[in-house]
Amino acid sequence: MIRKAGPMELSHIVRLAEALWPGHAPGELAEELEALLERPDAAFFLAWEEERAVGFAQCQLRRDYVEGTEHSPVGYLEGIFVEAPFRRRGIGKALLKACEDWSGSRGCREFASDCELTNLQSQRFHSALGFQEANRIVCYVKQL
Repeated sequence: MIRKAGPMELSHIVRLAEALWPGHAPGELAEELEALLERPDAAFFLAWEEERAVGFAQCQLRRDYVEGTEHSPVGYLEGIFVEAPFRRRGIGKALLKACEDWSGSRGCREFASDCELTNLQSQRFHSALGFQEANRIVCYVKQL
């Protein structure tokens, strides 16, 4: 079952987000995600198996330039994660559909995402669910 998450489900979102994005300081993700839960241009969806949240997706409306798109706003998949024992059951696809439906209901005509060049699993996921690669970039930074 896929449901839009509210503030009462923050602990579930944080647990799953920490698995997707490890290495954050304790409480850092909780603070960031709690603020996003209150924004009207962001949404979280949780996948439930009985009483356990086993996956989540975070999406947002982006009004800045999104690589490969022609319209604004663009629905954007900020993150998606399904616990390993529950993968390959269509949960990721259902979470993505919830994000796409939410974005479409807010006037979006396009939906986008990204992943690291080295994350081949994510690239396969995106390709399998109908995303088309728009571009590849290399980002640079230097200290001043």
